[in-house]
Amino acid sequence: MLGPVKNIKARALPLPGDDIDTDRIIPARFLRCVTFDGLGESAFYDERFFPDGSEKNHPMNEKKYSGAEIILSGNNFGCGSSREHAPQAIKRAGYKAVIAESFAEIFYGNSSVLGLVCVTMPKEDIAELIKTAQAAPETEFELDIENRSVKAAGKTYGINIKDTLRTALINGTYDPLAELMKNKDKTAALNSKLPPVSYSL
Repeated sequence: MLGPVKNIKARALPLPGDDIDTDRIIPARFLRCVTFDGLGESAFYDERFFPDGSEKNHPMNEKKYSGAEIILSGNNFGCGSSREHAPQAIKRAGYKAVIAESFAEIFYGNSSVLGLVCVTMPKEDIAELIKTAQAAPETEFELDIENRSVKAAGKTYGINIKDTLRTALINGTYDPLAELMKNKDKTAALNSKLPPVSYSL
């Protein structure tokens, strides 16, 4: 069962650019999986590798960003198709949060139920954070969900996060399936009190 998410301290991966869509995050040919296991290895695959498998010049391939757990990006992150594989791939690649100017609504929702934290910041603030990560990849970023802030290199910035998501993350109630299983006895009790339903064709 997933737990509360209140504070994330980690290094950051700069991934500048707008309209990074779900097909770039996880190409369509990887959607045929039966489970989401292993999707992390395919995250941004076509952005990172040539057809022969050799590496492209991409931030995720740079050793200095190895182990980063926060992605810094631009406007309309996660746009395109509604594939839930996209946030699954990011999460399974080891990332705990994405900080961007804005998110596509469906991607945002699919990320929220995984506990993949999506917060927004003004363009100029993200630009500063990206410069910090590029100049000093070892910098630790502290994403404070309770206090709606992110700290890096001695400076504190404000973040925007929906109140409902913030509450769910802090309380650890963002996973609807986990919540359903946690309350299965109450659900069964309520179901036993409901009248039978008949259908006619």
